[in-house]
Amino acid sequence: MKLASFLPYRFSVLTHNISQSIASIYSSRFHISAQEWRIIANLGNGPPLSANEIGSHVNLDKVQMSRALTKLINKGLVLRTLDKLDKRKSSLKLSRKGLQLYEKIVPIALERERQLIAVLNRQERAQLDAILEKLERRAEALNTLKVD
Repeated sequence: MKLASFLPYRFSVLTHNISQSIASIYSSRFHISAQEWRIIANLGNGPPLSANEIGSHVNLDKVQMSRALTKLINKGLVLRTLDKLDKRKSSLKLSRKGLQLYEKIVPIALERERQLIAVLNRQERAQLDAILEKLERRAEALNTLKVD
């Protein structure tokens, strides 16, 4: 197998390169890691979430998730509220400071995305979106298959 032509490898390299190009900006300017940004980005998009809910969206294992959350809470960027009935459960949301940081980083991330896709014309962007949606659905379906 030629690794350079193996699609999962190519996606992995592309994802890493894109993430690094954005992470270098928020890491140097705002002193947060890629894992911390993923959590902030998820919490900035809606209502409070549990750590498990965030973990399922950000592709972090429990140890990475716990470390990143602890840092964010200690920095005053995320607030944790314990469930009144079950103290093992908690909900997480951005603090005012966390929301301000989110609002500073989002335009930077969107600009980097714009710079990346600028090499594609409108038709190519539409094709890319359609292809990615197909591959995402197929990958999800394959994940549910039983492996013998």
